[in-house]
Amino acid sequence: MTESLQPELTIFYDGGCPLCVSEMRHLNRRDTEQKIALQDIHAEGFAETFPHIDPVRADQILHGQLANGEMIYALDVTYEAWALVGKRHWVAILRWPVVKQVSHQVYLFFAKHRSRISKLLTGSERCEVCEIKRGEV
Repeated sequence: MTESLQPELTIFYDGGCPLCVSEMRHLNRRDTEQKIALQDIHAEGFAETFPHIDPVRADQILHGQLANGEMIYALDVTYEAWALVGKRHWVAILRWPVVKQVSHQVYLFFAKHRSRISKLLTGSERCEVCEIKRGEV
């Protein structure tokens, strides 16, 4: 009997946000051990597959689920994801007490205004087709 591999983290992200998709693509490339599952909250059948995730709330703040079922949110998801792919040093500062409080507020601002920020940085507010494929380069 073959045991199915369960990801250590499932990330529920906005697949229509160019900046969000860009980060997920970067994570996907570095996730050589397939520790992370990426789930687009706008994908067909999402609500049926993940009835415990409110897509409206997940569109407002990044959601993640650990293998033990525990839900994590916002920059805690970012920290956990980058730590899993061996880049903990890139995001370690997010755990520092004062920085954690400030960065959380900055994240909330980003999450609320990500479409406008995306438009400024990429020229596009939303993706027409933002698909992430395992092993994509």
